Amino acid sequence: MLAVYNTSDNMIVNTNKLDEKGSWINMINPTEDEISLVIKATGIEDYFIRDVLDDEERPRIETENNQILVIINVPIIQDAAVIYETIPLGIILTDNHIVTVCLQDVDVLKDFVHGKIRGLETYKKTRFLFQILYKSALLYLTLLREIDKKTNEIELALHKAMKNKELFRLLNLQKSLVYFTTSLKSNEKVMEKMLRTKVLKVYEEDHDLLEDVIIENKQALEMAETYSNISTSMMDAFASIISNNLNMVMKFLASITIILALPTMLASFFGMNVKIPLQTSDYGFAIVVGMSVILCFGGIIFLTKKEMF
Repeated sequence: MLAVYNTSDNMIVNTNKLDEKGSWINMINPTEDEISLVIKATGIEDYFIRDVLDDEERPRIETENNQILVIINVPIIQDAAVIYETIPLGIILTDNHIVTVCLQDVDVLKDFVHGKIRGLETYKKTRFLFQILYKSALLYLTLLREIDKKTNEIELALHKAMKNKELFRLLNLQKSLVYFTTSLKSNEKVMEKMLRTKVLKVYEEDHDLLEDVIIENKQALEMAETYSNISTSMMDAFASIISNNLNMVMKFLASITIILALPTMLASFFGMNVKIPLQTSDYGFAIVVGMSVILCFGGIIFLTKKEMF
């Protein structure tokens, strides 16, 4: 999909004019024809666009022929299993355009498309870039709070009953936190490079915004690492609980086996095909049963004292 936007009277409008100066070109999983069209209209390096379409592309900042490519990882939600992942988002700055490229229609850009971002001016390319980075950091924070909430819900459910379904949900959230932590660390390196080097011209009024972006990203990274450590500790704790519960069940079954073995052993003795005591007694069967009951109760008392029950 290909869409072109521009701002007019503090409103963002869809113009579809690729050659309009100061416009924002948004490319979502573009076709070959759309890629060729944008390259022809803007002069963007071909690999700037194609690199972003690799879902394993790492965040970085690169310059070529007065064009700047910034790749960051932004969070997405896989609805099928409620797994949070990340995907590369490319922002390309040229003399006349700002171009965003992504494999999916990500939430980071939706507020920009719908005109919900205050102070948005597509021709202010550097500020626009920083606003995208800031929105990405805020989205990470929002999803991290959701992950923390879901983790607490799973913990309460596991306290009631150990179910594989809940453990798999917890594992999925733990995987999501790993994705987030890795992506936030990579994004941090890109932002710090912007601040340290002269690759990107940062205007005085935009400098504070970049610092805010870095602060929010650091906060998101700290939250992701904290929640990841908590999740890992929870998985270890529940694994220990499951192992302990299994040991308790096995101990109980072993005790039952011992109790049942006592009357079986006694019955085996009196079932021998040889001369045995009480074989002529009218009360022999009752005596044997009574002895079995006494042995069972004696075994129960003994094992209870040994805390086997």
